[in-house]
Amino acid sequence: MNPATAAPPTARSDTRTQTSVTCPFCSLLCDDLEVTNRGGSLGVSAGDCARARAGFEREYTVQPPQIGGRSVSLEEAVAAAVRLLRGARHPLYGGLGTDVAGMRGLLALADKTGGIVDHMLGDSMYRNILAMQDRGWILTTMTEVRNRADVVVFANLDAVSDHPRFFERNIWNADSMFGLPTKSRQVVYLGEGLNTRPGISPDGRKPLHLKNEPERLGELIGALRALLAGQSLQAEAVAGVRVSALMKLLGIMKGAKYGVIIWSPPRLPFASADLIVEAICDLVKELNAQTRFSGFALGGNEGILTAGAVCAWQSGYQLRTDFGAGFPEFDPTRNATARLLENDDVDLLMWTATFLAGHTPPATRAPTILLAPPLPSVDSRCAVYIPVGTPGVDHRGQMCRVDNVVSLPLHQVRESALPSVAGVCDLLLQSL
Repeated sequence: MNPATAAPPTARSDTRTQTSVTCPFCSLLCDDLEVTNRGGSLGVSAGDCARARAGFEREYTVQPPQIGGRSVSLEEAVAAAVRLLRGARHPLYGGLGTDVAGMRGLLALADKTGGIVDHMLGDSMYRNILAMQDRGWILTTMTEVRNRADVVVFANLDAVSDHPRFFERNIWNADSMFGLPTKSRQVVYLGEGLNTRPGISPDGRKPLHLKNEPERLGELIGALRALLAGQSLQAEAVAGVRVSALMKLLGIMKGAKYGVIIWSPPRLPFASADLIVEAICDLVKELNAQTRFSGFALGGNEGILTAGAVCAWQSGYQLRTDFGAGFPEFDPTRNATARLLENDDVDLLMWTATFLAGHTPPATRAPTILLAPPLPSVDSRCAVYIPVGTPGVDHRGQMCRVDNVVSLPLHQVRESALPSVAGVCDLLLQSL
């Protein structure tokens, strides 16, 4: 049966529990959850995570599609969306919060209609990509962090605010390879306003916390690089941190057998943050002259890594690619969502958001087609709204993990009448 035209689910009163469920609501893709289905209402019964609970336990409702705020059938909504797509000269496919199959469908639409693709978190992603393109980097994986890292430095993040189970699964994990005693790991935080409680070791040892001013992280990294090179600093403090504390941190880093610096692009919301990422990556390279060190970029929520991977597989380019010329043209500055909408450079926005964020599309003078789960209310400015299911909840799927080395399958954990993004894209493509 076509997922876009599936019949409503039969009411069930039984209780069923699925184990080894993969969670799509952050980029860790934890695959050890237990999800209990009680007549269509879900509960996370193993794997304590606020994001997982918010996603899986979101109330399931059946909501009809809308055209200009008026309830219609799926067929009518698809027909209205097709008319908008046919009339658009340069559409933008934004949001892109979906799985592999959904992103394949959106790329096919962009190719068919001469559109542009960009993710809702595109600005943060390019803080990484620009640094990688310009300077290169040495990155590690979650498995290596879990099994090898004896020193872990968090730069301007606490990890758990966006990835609640990071410490449980990767820092204080009970078992590791190569005989690493995980309880002895040295955890270091750089920055203010961080939740450092998860950094306390199981035996009660507190982490080292240097409270630099967050927007001055680049200065702190520059000072560490200078000290590593044997230079002296004509200052008592840098970015609010005493030089003696920087020397202590540098000694810890140089003494590591396998050190890791972790940063998160969304947690660097400053101008030219790609230069800060470059500085971190250069520090990692320079530490490797004396010990073994790697970087780790912790971000990727809302399916951005999946969207970027599929775009690269199919077009040869990353997101912010324009198909308007009949072939893919990549431009990370010109094809940014905010710039395109502000300058009225696109005449239609098709916005997709199936996870936790981005359900309200950005303001624009262009007509908007919204693909999102059932919502309490929909902005009346949306020309067409089609409720869709969430991958890993309402239908099966596949997503790429935060370290970009593995993709994981997503399971369906309840019966659902909601179409998938891929199913809706198929219906649109058949009519275009």
